[in-house]
Amino acid sequence: MSLIEKARNYVMSRRSFLGATATLAVGAVAAVTLPGCGLQKVDSDRAAELANEQGEWITAACWHNCGGRCLNKAYVVEGVAIRQKTDDTHQDSPDYPQQRGCARGRSHRKMVMGADRLKYPMKRKNWEPGGGKKELRGNDEWVRISWDEALDIVASEIKRIKGKYGNVSIFAPVGGSGGGLEPLRVLNAYGGCTERWGSVSWGAWPVVWQQVTGIADTGAASGNDRFRLRQSKLIILWGANPAQSSQGLPTFNYLQAKKAGAKFIVIDPLYSESARVLADKWLPIRPATDTTLILGMAYHILTNNLLDQKFLDNCCLGFDADHMPEGADPKDNFKDYLLGTYDGTPKTPEWASQICGLSAETIREFAQEYATTKPAAIISGGAPARINNGEHLPHAMITLGLMTGNVGIPGAGVSPNMHNSSTNAGPALVKPGNNGIPTVKNPLKSSINSGEMWSAVLHGKYTESKGNVKDVNIQMIWDWFGHTINQRAGATLGIEAHRKVEFSLAQNLFLTTDARYSDVVLPVISQWESLGGLLTGNREILIYYRQIMKPLFEAKSDMWIATELAKRLGVDPKIVNPISEAQALYNQIAGAMVMKTDGSGYEKLVTLTADDIKELGAQGAPQTGRISYKEFKEKGIYQVPRSPGDKLEFTSFVDFRADPAGKKLATPSGKFEIYCDSLAKAIEKVGFTTKSPIPKYDPPREGYEDGAKNGYPFQVITIHYFRRSHSTLDNVPWLREAFPQELRINTNDAEKMGIKNNDIVKVSSRHGSVIRPAMVTERIMPGVVALGEGAWIEMDEQAGVDKAGCTGILDGHIPTGQGHTGFNSCNVKLEKYAKPLDPDVKWPQRIIF
Repeated sequence: MSLIEKARNYVMSRRSFLGATATLAVGAVAAVTLPGCGLQKVDSDRAAELANEQGEWITAACWHNCGGRCLNKAYVVEGVAIRQKTDDTHQDSPDYPQQRGCARGRSHRKMVMGADRLKYPMKRKNWEPGGGKKELRGNDEWVRISWDEALDIVASEIKRIKGKYGNVSIFAPVGGSGGGLEPLRVLNAYGGCTERWGSVSWGAWPVVWQQVTGIADTGAASGNDRFRLRQSKLIILWGANPAQSSQGLPTFNYLQAKKAGAKFIVIDPLYSESARVLADKWLPIRPATDTTLILGMAYHILTNNLLDQKFLDNCCLGFDADHMPEGADPKDNFKDYLLGTYDGTPKTPEWASQICGLSAETIREFAQEYATTKPAAIISGGAPARINNGEHLPHAMITLGLMTGNVGIPGAGVSPNMHNSSTNAGPALVKPGNNGIPTVKNPLKSSINSGEMWSAVLHGKYTESKGNVKDVNIQMIWDWFGHTINQRAGATLGIEAHRKVEFSLAQNLFLTTDARYSDVVLPVISQWESLGGLLTGNREILIYYRQIMKPLFEAKSDMWIATELAKRLGVDPKIVNPISEAQALYNQIAGAMVMKTDGSGYEKLVTLTADDIKELGAQGAPQTGRISYKEFKEKGIYQVPRSPGDKLEFTSFVDFRADPAGKKLATPSGKFEIYCDSLAKAIEKVGFTTKSPIPKYDPPREGYEDGAKNGYPFQVITIHYFRRSHSTLDNVPWLREAFPQELRINTNDAEKMGIKNNDIVKVSSRHGSVIRPAMVTERIMPGVVALGEGAWIEMDEQAGVDKAGCTGILDGHIPTGQGHTGFNSCNVKLEKYAKPLDPDVKWPQRIIF
């Protein structure tokens, strides 16, 4: 039967979405959504006609947070996205690669037009002002309401809660980064709110990198760009798995370095996709013990005289007693710590082996190879530093590079080079203009750390700084943009917190975990339904996405919602929404800049005529740039042409290495600080834990040793997963079918427990339990299990387990260090689960109305 015949014979079920279902080959459809006030069902004959009608390829937003943000195009006929494709704007080559999308990006149509899109504003059936039956949050029925009723309820509750408890009682846990900040604008204009803070993706790296190197930009300013990587002789991927987590070009760029002669060593408890493609050697290591491996390597380098002593003397502070800062105890130098001069414990490879799980001989061989290979690059993902009190790890890793002088040389370096800077460090070569919307500052100074926010809601106290614990009475939670319960540690407490407050509000595209535990849910549009905007990915590209379709059902933009609420709260709408959407888009385009070919500075990217500005519906003056507006619009992307040896290559710290006296770093000493008193003071000031000025091994809370002695013998690592970007796209059936959410367990461990492939396993930590089918494999080290992070929580409250396998259920709600989250210092125990569990692709979608 042909695809067209299948489409004509297809019978839509009652709960089937009215949206488009395109084929991969000829674009046949079964039923199609047409834009308008709502959606219309189209018969199969008309659907087939649409599939064959002339349409337009339009650049569509691929906005999820994987770091790639590759080129995504939708073929649009009469406002219907029939199919998708990726970059074909130029011939593909290693030097000038296409920005090709992955399975996630190519599934956006199935998300944006998914059957589970929220269609109308709604409230809980048993909601009443003040909460109603709050315990039913997550299980209550939903009642469809009008936008006027929804906005009136929200405004009334904000007024009531502010009047009774003050602005500080309104909690916006999304925080001030990542975009989508329209709700904060109206809250701040109405007197402020309590916000969230804390490092998440980068783990313990941010404060350490800034204090030790003097550079605030953790990613873009660390390491080499893709051409300089080809000069590396050795590349160490330390807990970095770009083939699975970054997608896009990073793995391709690493392959070019490998073809140019670089050897790859991968350090990871999991034999990852990146290791499979790139690794010459895989070193499996126990999670949260990487610092011991580094110290064991450093001991070997020191005692075998493999140091770059000249570099240490000229460019570093605190390696030995002769190079300590004034006023510091000379005994607190790093060299004597390694030797165990004062603590009686030499940090030998044998000492490290007992903790990290690698043999002493392997540690020595690794140290020898690294120290004698120049240039060598250590490139870390965020994962190894996503551990409780993890600041010692990045500090030690930087120090390892400093000891060998593998810093400031093209092809060398130590860097947390991941996300959109993965394999391509350096300042942006093309960047968007400011949208022209001024910030509305929060007049309150109330901000709670991610690792303390749920306990603060439940118990009414939080740590503002060392010795300063404050009372707080949170009575409203407003979730948007992110997926706070699901994607922060301590998800079980997050659910309790949402059930405690008097009012819980969410706005989203879907009934996410946050929305499920709310009182009122507001449907919002996706970026495919917005007017358009600019997206950045790697340093060489700028994407101009446009509107693909009109808003579905009754979904509204975040800015429209904020503006309407402002009117009801007595706030001047112009403060919240000062310029039109068209003007904001024009400002981004007109202000877009591109680096000059000689690297001397930026110039305008886009030429705009009076007619272009009129077409955009904005006010502005014509200008001359590198490309025309027409070209930018039609291609949907500008990619900076590159070639080896051009003036745009980048390696961090080259200038400083060449002239350490004249090009001092922005640290107190002007040098790299192995002894870093400012780091120790910064951590102490936060108020959760302390850190010595030099890197040491401080066993993380709930790390390997803690689990081994407390009845949780397995360590769980929370990996980025093909199926989704964090939690985005987890609801797409295509991706659920292609990439099941499995618990990876080592073959020997599974045999000892009688676990076979697809057996259901219960995974329990101190903080909660999940169940998942087992994937028995040799590709993970014994004593470690792995789960993809981001699965949407599906609680079985009677059994006390999450059926989806959300790692936030397992991770502890623990604030340490700079306030980062310890996703990879978590201990668990395993047991076979007696009840069956259907594959999640067969679960009913969260379709409301």
